[in-house]
Amino acid sequence: MRRRDLRRFVAWAAVSIAATVGVSCGNNQSTLVLYNGQHPQLTTALVNAFEKQTGINVSIRTNDGIVLAAQLLQEGKASQADVFLTENSPELLLLQQKGLLSTLPASTLAQVPTADNSPDGDWVGVAARVSALAWNPGAMSVGQLPSSLLDLAQPQWKGRIGVAPTDSDFVPLVSAVIAADGVDAAKRWLAGLKANATIYQDDEAVVSAVNQGSVAIGIINSYYWFRLQLEVGASGVHSQIYYFPQHDVGGLENISGAAVLANSKNKTAAGKFVAFLVSEQGQQILAAGDDFEYPIRAGVDPNAALPPLAVVDPDVLSLVSLGTDLQASDLIQQAGLL
Repeated sequence: MRRRDLRRFVAWAAVSIAATVGVSCGNNQSTLVLYNGQHPQLTTALVNAFEKQTGINVSIRTNDGIVLAAQLLQEGKASQADVFLTENSPELLLLQQKGLLSTLPASTLAQVPTADNSPDGDWVGVAARVSALAWNPGAMSVGQLPSSLLDLAQPQWKGRIGVAPTDSDFVPLVSAVIAADGVDAAKRWLAGLKANATIYQDDEAVVSAVNQGSVAIGIINSYYWFRLQLEVGASGVHSQIYYFPQHDVGGLENISGAAVLANSKNKTAAGKFVAFLVSEQGQQILAAGDDFEYPIRAGVDPNAALPPLAVVDPDVLSLVSLGTDLQASDLIQQAGLL
């Protein structure tokens, strides 16, 4: 890892650190401190069930996963965090490489497929998530949809795309393009997006813009479209979701995961919480909620609104090849998309 890249990554993410929401400033043997980069509603449901089952209190500090990873890098051994839960694997891989995570028990890792866990056994996959396009049938036809994410760099898409380059879900897509097609291809694609796209703050704003007809298509994580559907009702949905075919990087499957921090003062309780996330009960809570992510544990069906992963047939990259997002964030900066 180049030190220059690490400094850039931290500087980019740390802008929002002051916005981190904290419930408790202390740490003791009866309270876990959870750095939460997942959706607050889902995490709250999981924490409530865990507290009821175990009597262990959990203090939640929520922010974007990239921001929290940067904060953990800055805090180092002084961090009060016991558990890190985040939406995307690159943040976990980065912390793993810096030696900030603790090895998890084999019994916890065995609850989910090996491919969805840390290669070194120090974090566990919790949920699967798939990138997609939201598109507006009033602005284009099915036949005009791109066959590849990289097509969106072409001139015919100028003014028709919505994208949120500072959203945590966008950065892994850039990492996926780098892994699949190389750095030069990623640079060309980002330059094309710079020329073609309208920039939004986050994926929620992108899917809303597509639904309102402000742009024809938007690069999102699929669950945002299903959450929009839930929020506005069937009559308010004027968009559709499109999954890229033939394992294109635009249909990337990414893994949300959790880890115990190496310097946790409450490792036993922290390990229990991480194990709960991948237990049948924890995975059922994930499936039953309105977060619209895919449970990883075998035998737990996703929300009925979601198409099965086997039907979506996403692009699956190894966690190592997807990497840490450092290079991706660097290229996003170079392209002027921040």
